[in-house]
Amino acid sequence: MPTVPPAPKNAEAVDVTALLERGRTLATPVLRAAVDRLAPPMDTVAAYHFGWIDAQGRPAEGDGGKAVRPALAVLSAEVMSAAPETGVPGAVAVELIHNFSLLHDDLMDGDEQRRHRDTVWKVHGPAQAILVGDALFALANEVLLELGTVEAGRATRRLTTATRALIDGQAQDISYEHRDRVSVEECLEMEGNKTGALLACASSIGAVLGGADDRTADTLEKYGYHLGLAFQAVDDLLGIWGDPVSTGKQTWSDLRQRKKSLPVVAALAAGGSASERLGEILAADAKSSGAESFSEEEFAARAALIEEAGGREWTADEARRQHTIAIEALDAVDMPDRVREQFTALADFVVVRKR
Repeated sequence: MPTVPPAPKNAEAVDVTALLERGRTLATPVLRAAVDRLAPPMDTVAAYHFGWIDAQGRPAEGDGGKAVRPALAVLSAEVMSAAPETGVPGAVAVELIHNFSLLHDDLMDGDEQRRHRDTVWKVHGPAQAILVGDALFALANEVLLELGTVEAGRATRRLTTATRALIDGQAQDISYEHRDRVSVEECLEMEGNKTGALLACASSIGAVLGGADDRTADTLEKYGYHLGLAFQAVDDLLGIWGDPVSTGKQTWSDLRQRKKSLPVVAALAAGGSASERLGEILAADAKSSGAESFSEEEFAARAALIEEAGGREWTADEARRQHTIAIEALDAVDMPDRVREQFTALADFVVVRKR
């Protein structure tokens, strides 16, 4: 059963799998060429992270992620009736920034698994995770700026703005782990920075490279920003109730990290006996040495209290609300009907996924 009940309008008209695969197919050769520029051993460490090789350096067919961002970047070029390939440098730049953040976040969060494999810091050590993340950050700007066009400069400016917001969001996320209470508004602001900003950039960067004016790009960014909030709301649900076989992470992964994710924050704000009991337990948790000593039953009990307090239902409703805002933003942009349908189908995919 999907985490969020679906309301797809274009499920039959648009093959979302093909749309995602198109973005991946167009972007991957350019992405691999960029990674090949890195000095050893950073090139092989990055290749491991992207799933192209295993820990022993042998070719692999790893899970490269959902590829939503490349699909959006390529699709956004078509808003301007440009060829999909116009958006490829933007797709690659966004993917490099996204993976820079994953490498650093996995280390900061202590995550040992990503995409069903050990994370880079577990295999190659923290220093390599930091260095390769930094290198991907630099490569992202190179890939755009070497185009040498006015449009590339505008695209780079939007990318750097989004990257700064992403880093702000990670800083907020970490600081919230040490607070007893975080408001729903603070949580949404953090998730808008951490996830919404880069999806906003992905949704507009191809159009910018295709010559879109700022009004068009800003409106596409509004679509991507609210899509990002829907995306993160679903991620937060999966972080507690997701199937590890699908997500590639441990059961109750966000609870293990004491994340103040939307279901937790909404449950604490709801009031009532379950909310109060949850608050007491989480306050006691904050005084303990670590969540690693908790049993599976204790994590399950926390998840049950979050659900009883309404945190799970509120978050699912919020995912649908943000999805609606994203779709409505498209009405302000003149684009081919086919492109609009594909943007809508990608948004539908985000709120019904299982990983």
